Formats: sequence, C-alpha cells, structure tokens
Amino acid sequence: MTSPETVLSFWLDEIGEKGWYAGGEALDAKVRLKFKPAWDEMMAGGMSMWLTYPSGALAYIILADQFSRNMFRDTAQAFASDRMALAAAKAALNKGWDMKIDEPARQFFYLPLMHSENLCDQERSVRLIMTRMPETGADNLLHARAHRDVIRRFGRFPFRNAALDRAYSVHEEAFEAEGGYGAAVRAIAG
Repeated sequence: MTSPETVLSFWLDEIGEKGWYAGGEALDAKVRLKFKPAWDEMMAGGMSMWLTYPSGALAYIILADQFSRNMFRDTAQAFASDRMALAAAKAALNKGWDMKIDEPARQFFYLPLMHSENLCDQERSVRLIMTRMPETGADNLLHARAHRDVIRRFGRFPFRNAALDRAYSVHEEAFEAEGGYGAAVRAIAG
C-alpha cells in the first residue's frame, strides 16, 4: 500500500524541482507504474486519513492533481481527480497547513486552484503564491497569472478542449493558433 511518505519521497526528492514540470513519457510511465493503484484507491474514496495532517494532505494533493496529469496525459482522465485535489487544497489552506510545508513544495497546495476553471480560485492562487512563496514563487507567479488571464478571457482552458471533447469557440481557436498558453505566458513575462 502506498503511503504519503512514498508519494512525497518520490515527488519531492527523487523527481525534484527540475523534473516536476519536465513531463515526458519516461516520467509518466514511472508515475503510472508506481502510483496508479493508489490513485484508483483514492478515486474509490480511500486515502481520507491522509487529509488529517499537513504532509498527508500534501501527498494527497500531489496524487490527485499532479500524478493524474502524468498518468493520463492528454486525456480527460488527467482531470478526473481535480475536484478532489481542489477540495483537499482548500481544506488544508483553511487550516494553514500550507505554511507548515517549506518552499518549494508548498506550491502544490496552490496548484489545484491554478488548475481550476473558476476565476475566484484563480485569483486566490495568484494571491497565495504572491504572499506565501517569497523565496521560490517567481516562476509559479508568472504561470498563475497566465492561468488566471486565460480563465478571465475564456472561462475555461481552451488547451483542455480536445482532451475533454469540448468544441472550440472561434476565439479559442484563434488563441490556440496564436500560440495558446505559451503566448499568454510570454505576454505576461514581457
């Protein structure tokens, strides 16, 4: 059985900052092999004990928010546990548990808000990263602002449309043709 310590050791120590956003099939396959059974158990309602303390909540959020994106990249299933990650993150934030975790790992409490297609969650993500990640949050803040701008503009992430079998609006098609999310990041970065 997977423990929170197993998740945290793998993600924070073995993969580390340089690998968190690198992606690639090798990492995706490794995450699937090691953590798909734990993700299935979480989806079936397990792992609730993880939500009773800060590091357990962090591991739960990583499993629900990050590992799903690795295991099921470019499919609807990549977003299947987003609601669970968001609920866990909000509960942990309400208890101040994010501040019990050192940077840069603290960012994983804020990413479910950044991944939400809700503008209030986006605004909160930007505020939290701005105020609670003074040492390592600059790159996260750039991406939080870009995510927020996309939600302000479209009310959803057009780059998820294909995976979620959603039709593109004319404006979303133009956005994607003009560089999509990468262009949004570059516009903010100046």
